[in-house]
Amino acid sequence: MKFSRDTWIGIGILLAFILVTSAAALEQSKAPSIPYLSTSSAPDGTLAFKLWLNELGYRPIEAPQTSFNPSRSIKTILILQPSLVITEGEWKLIDQWVEQGGVLILAGDNPQSNIALEHFEFSLRRLQSEAVEISSVAPILNSPPITSKIAVKANFWLDTQRTDFTPLLSANGQPVIVLWQQGKGRVIVSSTPYLFSNLALKDDTAATLVLNILALSGQKGEIWFDEWHHGFRMAGAENVVGPSQWLQNTPGGHAILFVVGVIFLALLLQGRTFGRPIPLAHEIKRRGPLEHVTAIANLNRKAGHKNEVLKQYHQRVKRHLGQRYRIDPSMNDADYVNTLAQYNPTVDKDALLNLLKRLSQKKVSEAELLKLAAEAARWIND
Repeated sequence: MKFSRDTWIGIGILLAFILVTSAAALEQSKAPSIPYLSTSSAPDGTLAFKLWLNELGYRPIEAPQTSFNPSRSIKTILILQPSLVITEGEWKLIDQWVEQGGVLILAGDNPQSNIALEHFEFSLRRLQSEAVEISSVAPILNSPPITSKIAVKANFWLDTQRTDFTPLLSANGQPVIVLWQQGKGRVIVSSTPYLFSNLALKDDTAATLVLNILALSGQKGEIWFDEWHHGFRMAGAENVVGPSQWLQNTPGGHAILFVVGVIFLALLLQGRTFGRPIPLAHEIKRRGPLEHVTAIANLNRKAGHKNEVLKQYHQRVKRHLGQRYRIDPSMNDADYVNTLAQYNPTVDKDALLNLLKRLSQKKVSEAELLKLAAEAARWIND
């Protein structure tokens, strides 16, 4: 069965669309997963924690935002293993929010978390051995009481020169989770985010510890899972400058680019000639510049434009000589020459006046015309 050209073009576009879609899906499947996402059911995700908070009466939120701006309605912010650095401007907003009564829980052991801890004058220090069981628990963690050792994976402890904090959990005598008061709010930092993962909450003792930490956060309310510093951000109108950024950063722009690309591909593939190609001449003889000059001169000669040519040279001489001194070329010849001589005494007044007088003649021969044109050219070029 023989298909038409349009059919083959349609099949080609369909195959290209399938290929691009498959490549995008494959690339997405190969992309590394971000740990401690509130939407992840992987062992290092926090989906179980979010669902559990909902059952406990909290209101977890994780919707992407167009800008980082903690709302006053939020009671607790969870920053778990941030993959992006928190900027100074964002820290100012967080500090103001905490001092007004909010509770910040910061947990992580990656470089971005270490940079975040430096904001509070803490730093991560590696434990001599990985802590898998921690038994040193602060007495305030008694709601509900912890009666056995806690299985926690921790590779770092919190080092600081501060003394205004309360250690909540220690490993090998070094603080792993600490708490302090900041304004009307509280800050809880942990050198391990493992406690909040789906895998850790399978252990009853670890879940009990998380309940105690939640109890320290105060009254129930909205808990914000900070996915902003996991890279989940929406391009708001205030962040889009110009049509190019709108096309690159918004779903509507992506859709337009895709449609335009498909249309362009279709038009490119459907391009047809408008007829048989016309062969070019094998040899094209070009005329020289002198031929054009000669042709114009012959046309002027046949048309009898001698007087017009003389007028043109008459005006060109006066415009050229008087341009430097801003002398009006429309003045009569005698006044013009006298005025020019006042500015330039070296001008031969008699010769110039004689030339202008001869250029004003009504009837001249071709020989005289050529002579006058040559003389005018010397005045112009000197």
